[in-house]
This record gives sequence, C-alpha cells and structure tokens, in this order.
Amino acid sequence: MTDETRPEGVAPETPEGAGDTAGARGGAGRAGGPDARTHHSYSEGGPGASAEPGGEDEYDHAPEPDAAAAEQATEGDVLAEEDTMAATLLADLQRLQAEYVNYKKRVDRDRELIRHTAVGGVVESLLPVLDDIHSAREAGALEGGPFAAIADKLETILGRFGVERLGASGEEFDPNVHEALMHVQAELPEGATGPTVVQVIQPGYRIGDRLVRAARVSVADPD
Repeated sequence: MTDETRPEGVAPETPEGAGDTAGARGGAGRAGGPDARTHHSYSEGGPGASAEPGGEDEYDHAPEPDAAAAEQATEGDVLAEEDTMAATLLADLQRLQAEYVNYKKRVDRDRELIRHTAVGGVVESLLPVLDDIHSAREAGALEGGPFAAIADKLETILGRFGVERLGASGEEFDPNVHEALMHVQAELPEGATGPTVVQVIQPGYRIGDRLVRAARVSVADPD
C-alpha cells in the first residue's frame, strides 16, 4: 500500500523484524551506550589506578631504573665523602696527639733542666763551704763535734735535690768525672789495671747528667 492510497490515520507499515532490530539497537543505546564489549571506562588515573578517589596507583611506587641508579650513585658519593672526612679527622687527631706527647716530653725535659740549673747554681755558690767540710773531715776535725751534725745535715739536704758527691780513694780514674792534679807513686788496691785515684783533694759534684765540678784527685799507675 502506497502513501497515496493509504487511508488517513493509518500508520505506515513496518517490515517484519525491523521493529525488533530497532528496539534492540535502541535498548543497547539506552542501557550502556556504545557496545560494552569493545569500549571500557576507567577511573581517574588510567589503567592500573585505584578505583577509589585518592587511592594509590599500583605503579606509583615503582621507581624508574634511571632514577634508582641516580639515587644509589648519590648515596655512594655521600658515603665516600663521609669516609674521606672521617679519615681526615682521624689523621688530624693523631697528629695533635703526637704533637701533645712531644710537647709534654719537651716541657718535662725543660723543667728538669731548669731545676738542675737552679740547684747547680746553689751548689756552685756552696763549693767553698763544701770544700771546708771535706778538709775538716779528712783532718778528723768533725769527729764527735757539733759541727759534724751540721755538715751531715747540709749534705743530706743537697742529696734530696739530686746532688751527688764524686771522688773516692781506690776508684778507677775516669776523665769524665775526675781531674788529675797530681800523678804519684802509691800502692794500689789488688786487681787495679789502670790509673787509680789514691787521694781526693777536692770532691766533685753532679746533678743528674750535669757535672757541677769534676773531682780533683791524685792518681797512681799500677806497676
């Protein structure tokens, strides 16, 4: 039936099956829009992102290879720099300790030298008195008298300051601590093989390694 012969008010004919096809197509459009089998919708963040707002992407924490290598290189540089600084500080500390030890030894040596010098000056000024004490003792004038106690106290005090008296009869002559004023013929102790002190004219004195005065003596040679 054509449009010209169709009575007024009658709807045009629809081919069989066309309505079902159109309905199905229209239903698909209404239910899901484009074909759901070929089109996918993703949450914000792209594939792999969390579906929840503010969620963490499963790829967010996987560092890129270049970034990881750069981070490791940076850490290595920092560790190397710290090791270098530690070695430098250790070397400085060892140097300071060595300098302090040397300084302490030098101060102690200088202090002992100053002490010996001061005591040596006192002994030098007392040499005439000490020589008189020695002469009086050799002559026997100190035996049993009050002056003997004073002489002993003086020599004891000097000994506390490291003063050592040098020279004694029967010692082997030593040019480092003895000064031979006379060479005589005398009987020597048994076993003497070289020049031997037979008389002490003036005793010598030494403080530590410092010789205040050599002992002035008479010596004799063995036969």
